[in-house]
Amino acid sequence: MASHDIFRVGITPDWRGQAREALSRAVAEILEPLPNLEHEWMPDSGGVAQAEIIDRYDANIVLGYHYPAESFAGLNRLACLARWGVGYDRIDVAACTAAGVLLALTPNAVRRPVAEGILAFIFALAKGLPAMDRRVRDGRWRDEIRGVGICLEGRTLGSLGVGNIAGEMFRMARGIGFGRLLGCDPYVSPERSAELGVELVDLDTLMGESDFVAVNTPLSSQTRGLIGARELALMKPSAYLINTSRGPVVDEQALVKVLQERRIAGAGLDVFDQEPPSKDHPLSGLDNVILAPHAVAWTEECMRDNSLEACRNVRAVYEGKAPQHLADPAVLERPGLAAKLGRRRKKT
Repeated sequence: MASHDIFRVGITPDWRGQAREALSRAVAEILEPLPNLEHEWMPDSGGVAQAEIIDRYDANIVLGYHYPAESFAGLNRLACLARWGVGYDRIDVAACTAAGVLLALTPNAVRRPVAEGILAFIFALAKGLPAMDRRVRDGRWRDEIRGVGICLEGRTLGSLGVGNIAGEMFRMARGIGFGRLLGCDPYVSPERSAELGVELVDLDTLMGESDFVAVNTPLSSQTRGLIGARELALMKPSAYLINTSRGPVVDEQALVKVLQERRIAGAGLDVFDQEPPSKDHPLSGLDNVILAPHAVAWTEECMRDNSLEACRNVRAVYEGKAPQHLADPAVLERPGLAAKLGRRRKKT
């Protein structure tokens, strides 16, 4: 059989621990039974995809590798990047589209885990759980507690971005008893916001009137630094910021300053400008912020479902079809992609 008749899948080499185990199970379940399909761990190229490596394959399953514009130079074979997750700020989407390469995402798998992670931050901040834990471990008791927590009933929850994850967060928040749900998103329709029971507002209103502000927008040139010193200054002194999206959406230095000066009540952060942050990062010394290692959504279900959805996206391309959830649907108009998918349809 000619080598070009084999559908080859390359898996970026940066998978570790439970994520690697979950992906291996999904590959065994969904891809290995397919005839004329081979898969392998790609050679390590230092965290940055190289064109001569990735073009050995029809599809890449991608965890955290960077795909800058030069990764797509001169590609002939590669048809799909199956991203494990929904963030794609490490991938040059315009270059990916220009090369006729699908960038497929796994939104169904992350919706609930991330939304639960946001609410976990909200509950922990509202009840002051980290401080209470530290006090008991230090042999102190409640008569030394300064201040008390708050109830969520009647409070205002705001989201920068009203997409897949925010929608799930808002659905859950209604049952908790939040009194008002605010969203800032220029791309969401009035019908969608009405379905969620969300009041669409501008950014200043969102920052100024929310008791909890959740960041639920992808990182792009338009959203980088979108929440800066001016926006943080609009927040109530009693308000909290939660970011589970991408660190650079929020001006980190400005956030450190308002937390140090206690101009907001606190923050829950799963993401940072640089990951991992340095051991001496100023956020590490603050008692009004909860920090997580970009893993608050890493549940058993998230590992399993991201892996399954990514493999299903690869299988769609193997069958000559485009996966459902694409970062840039304009890629479907690229003639190079149409040719690649057409060849696959003839083989299956």
